[in-house]
Amino acid sequence: MSDQQASVSINSLTRKFGNFTAVDQVNFNIPRGEIYGLLGPNGAGKTTTIRMLCGILKPTGGSASVLGYDVARKPEEIKKRIGYMSQHFSLYNDLTARENLEFYAAIYGVPRSSRSRRIEELIELSGLTEHSSKLTRNLSGAWRQRLALACAIAHDPPMLFLDESTAGVDPVSRREFWDLIYELAGNDVSVLATTHYMDEAEYCNTVGMMYRGKLIANASPDDLKNALPGILYQLECDQPLASANIAKELPEVVDASVHGVLVHVVVDRKGNQKRVLNKLEKEGIQVSRMEKIEPSLEDVFITMVESSRAENQIRDANLHPGVFGDQGD
Repeated sequence: MSDQQASVSINSLTRKFGNFTAVDQVNFNIPRGEIYGLLGPNGAGKTTTIRMLCGILKPTGGSASVLGYDVARKPEEIKKRIGYMSQHFSLYNDLTARENLEFYAAIYGVPRSSRSRRIEELIELSGLTEHSSKLTRNLSGAWRQRLALACAIAHDPPMLFLDESTAGVDPVSRREFWDLIYELAGNDVSVLATTHYMDEAEYCNTVGMMYRGKLIANASPDDLKNALPGILYQLECDQPLASANIAKELPEVVDASVHGVLVHVVVDRKGNQKRVLNKLEKEGIQVSRMEKIEPSLEDVFITMVESSRAENQIRDANLHPGVFGDQGD
């Protein structure tokens, strides 16, 4: 895909703060009208990536373009053409919902001749018709979120950045919020959304998984799940944590993790799940159920993070022999 076809194009994008590398040679593209999810824990580098793409931070290395404009050379052109919404998007509590929309429409330079029509469109899109005259401080968190999105797209931008914008909102409201995002994408708006909610990533066309500044996976949700390096089994037992630790000791187990009262075990495709069951029972674990299940993105992410950690440990051991692992006498 060429830069002209992509709303966002990133090549080896890097950002350092002193000796700390927050974003480490990241690469991905976002086609027009697609939703890209950047998934990862706090501190993974998601927000730093977005800030570079919005023209707020300059890259230390690599390159990136948004809507055809280089983020390092033309940040002001980018800022005019994008919408940005974060978890802490600034709304004015002493203004009504409509007055907030009027304010942001003016700030974003929506022409006076079309401003009223645009505000009515935004109120209808966000479902705020019955709430438009209410003071913003009196709106629920879910309605404030819808209002913040409407304000962020007041100028009808072709590219929208959402940075943890659904944090702290209940699951039903998050689903309704994503229905609005789908509607925008259906009108050729490209979206980059950062999140640590695994279920939200399922809504995206493509998911980039970030860990410690690196992009450790980049594919559609279905392709990521199909690429899990093994077969996933779910166990119900009396000692979940102990079971996961014991299972990890077996050579055929790629990864094992606790999910509430259940244990997920990934067995390599040449392995035998009965060996896992036998090992657990031998160690005194009472297993009431073990069944093959379809992996979730959470399973994929945990497995890839564990693999990345193992690779980092091997690399560090090779770089610093005698510091890691057995040092002998």
